Amino acid sequence: MCQSNVYLQTENGEEKLVMEDVSLITPLDGGETELVGLFGDRLTVKARIKEMDLLKHRIVMQATEAS
Repeated sequence: MCQSNVYLQTENGEEKLVMEDVSLITPLDGGETELVGLFGDRLTVKARIKEMDLLKHRIVMQATEAS
């Protein structure tokens, strides 16, 4: 399988799991990113990709500033 887990990095550097088995990531306007899961579930986060480790199926995102 090619899905990854997405984590949101907090201000103090900790990582919180926000979605498992993500199969599609789409950047949106206004600093948001849409995550789509294996079964079509969707989540929009106000964050940008900070790091992707595809061998470990792990994506870390960092919150964008509020507009």
